[in-house]
This record gives sequence, C-alpha cells and structure tokens, in this order.
Amino acid sequence: MDRFDRYWIGILVGLILPAAFALIYIEAMNLWYPLQTLQFQAGGVLSKLLLVSIFPDLALIFVFYTTDTWRLAKGVLIGTMPYLLATILVSM
Repeated sequence: MDRFDRYWIGILVGLILPAAFALIYIEAMNLWYPLQTLQFQAGGVLSKLLLVSIFPDLALIFVFYTTDTWRLAKGVLIGTMPYLLATILVSM
C-alpha cells in the first residue's frame, strides 16, 4: 500500500468520488426534476446534495488513517475542501 500513499492520488480520489456519489444519489433519489427546474435556492436541494456527497470522502479518510496511509488521507482531505467550500457558499 506504500506505493499508493501519494498526495496526488488522494486529491484525485477526493475530487472524483463525491461527484460520482452525487450522480448515483441523484439517480437513486430521483432528483433530476428539482435540479432541472432550478429549484435549488439557498438551503435547497443543491446544498444538501453537496453535503451528502462529502460523506464517502470522510469514510475513506477514516479508512486511510486506520491503515496508516497518511499522505493519501491528507490528499483526500484536500480534495474534499472544494466541495465543503461550495456547500458553505451555496447555503449562505
């Protein structure tokens, strides 16, 4: 596992995983209609969707910390930051 313990791998995983999870969540919960009709005002669907999409990254950070792959976990945390900032900005 040491060969995968790189910051850039963690950043890529941290950026791609929430987007993929959000698409799966939208499909499973049938949220296409509210997103298409632009009903995602402050505190609406978009802020909740961004917040839910961060959960897989947080679980992955926990797994990487318990397996002592510190750089990979830090990279995932850095990759999660744009989603966290977008959630904060949208909910204001």
